[in-house]
Amino acid sequence: MQKSANFNAMKGPLFYSKILLFGEYGIIKDSKGLSIPYNFYKGALQISDHPTEEQIKSNGNLSRLTGHIEQLMKENSDFPRFDVETLKADVAAGMYFDSSIPQGYGVGSSGALVASIYDKYAIEKITVLENLTREKLLILKDIFGKIESFFHGKSSGLDH
Repeated sequence: MQKSANFNAMKGPLFYSKILLFGEYGIIKDSKGLSIPYNFYKGALQISDHPTEEQIKSNGNLSRLTGHIEQLMKENSDFPRFDVETLKADVAAGMYFDSSIPQGYGVGSSGALVASIYDKYAIEKITVLENLTREKLLILKDIFGKIESFFHGKSSGLDH
């Protein structure tokens, strides 16, 4: 993930960090927690004509994440379908995650990235425009948790 100096230049939807008030490890063990969005930190998928070293590193992570998503789709017929060919093409074009979200502090850097990938590439996705029932939220939590496991094993799935 890339630290951005200029968020005014970000294109496309922005994905925000979170503040977990309590329960990260409880959530992992199927208990409850409380999280709120924190829009001070944010990120977006970008493509640069002249990538920096950080952007190249982020692009490499996206390439490996793409392989993880492909594996999840192969292993589980219930896992949502992603437009992996378009994702691969965008990664090959140099796509990276431009983010000011601090990494390693539990504020949702990987969750924001996962949400941005889901938003752009998932086919027949659950969206905020529909009635988000408890059942749909649990499905999203499961999907995001499985994708996010690429970064740190088992995840709460609630980073975004």
